[in-house]
Order: sequence, then C-alpha cells, then structure tokens
Amino acid sequence: MTGRIRDTAIRIKLQEMTESLDMVKEHLPDSADSFGRLGIVKDGIYKRVEYAVENVFDICAILNADLHIGVPGTDEDILENLVRHGVLAPGMRQNLKAMKGFRNIVVHRYGAIDD
Repeated sequence: MTGRIRDTAIRIKLQEMTESLDMVKEHLPDSADSFGRLGIVKDGIYKRVEYAVENVFDICAILNADLHIGVPGTDEDILENLVRHGVLAPGMRQNLKAMKGFRNIVVHRYGAIDD
C-alpha cells in the first residue's frame, strides 16, 4: 500500500458530511409522529442522510484508489479491499453496509417508507 492520499478531497467530503448531519440534527423532531408531519423538511432530512452516506462511500473509494489496494466492481468490493488491507475494521464494514442499505431504501423506495 503506497501512494499519495488525496487528503484535501477527503477533508471536503468529511466537511460536507458533517454539515449534512448537523442539518439533520437541527431539524429532527423528538417523535416519529412529529417527523411524519414535517412535509418538505422531512424530504430534506432524507436527502441529507442520503448525501452523508454517499460521502462516506466516496471517501472509501478515494482511499481504495489512492492506496492502490484493488480494482473494485462495487461498493462492497471497496469495503472488502479496505478490510483486507487493514484500513477498515470488519465491524465498521458491517456498519457501512447497513448505512448503504438504509440509503438504498431512501433512494429507491422513498414512497414506501413508513415514517
């Protein structure tokens, strides 16, 4: 594992992720009932969560490429490469897979989400 890491790109992604999560925290109500009544704010919360998760996977892809640890075909391949080379703990891979699953529900089955 050698190579230069694009730390500026990673820092930008981390900043974008932090901003998204801060917005979610600021607008997230205390109850599920209140959340269901948020209307367009709820849509924004979903979009910001989606964006934060995408930033995490973008960072993983940057690390995979910059460390030259494998040519991935999927996000799952990226996570596997990072675990295999000790960049990511196996437990974190599971957390990231769960995040990706949630993001996919938000993106692909948005109308079917039971708030």
